[in-house]
Amino acid sequence: QLQTVESGGGLVQPGGFLRLSCQVSGLLLDHTTTVWFRQGPGKEREGVACITREGGRYYTDTVTGRFTISRDSAENTVYLQMNNLKQEDTGVYYCAADPNNPCPRLLELGGKYEYPYWGQGAQVTVSS
Repeated sequence: QLQTVESGGGLVQPGGFLRLSCQVSGLLLDHTTTVWFRQGPGKEREGVACITREGGRYYTDTVTGRFTISRDSAENTVYLQMNNLKQEDTGVYYCAADPNNPCPRLLELGGKYEYPYWGQGAQVTVSS
């Protein structure tokens, strides 16, 4: 059974930083694409960052240059380093491991993405 556990969220001031972790079990991250989504208050879920099995990285335009996705294969964990956070980055962040879809498609699907293994998410609040 595939399972994802997100952690590392919190309250941070604008301009601050956080690092989210996504611990995956049931699938080796070296064999799959892993993507971070977020859902802000009153907003549809959107794709934020994605890493391919080969290590290629994709980002949505609003986080490019501020967020970095990375992977630790030994820990089977994917990270999302978020710098220069803005109020509009507030939301619950979820990760998904998907061996069947490429990164550009996953980021584009956003709220239309059907995934049966959602974790509890990590709450990120950016506020002064």
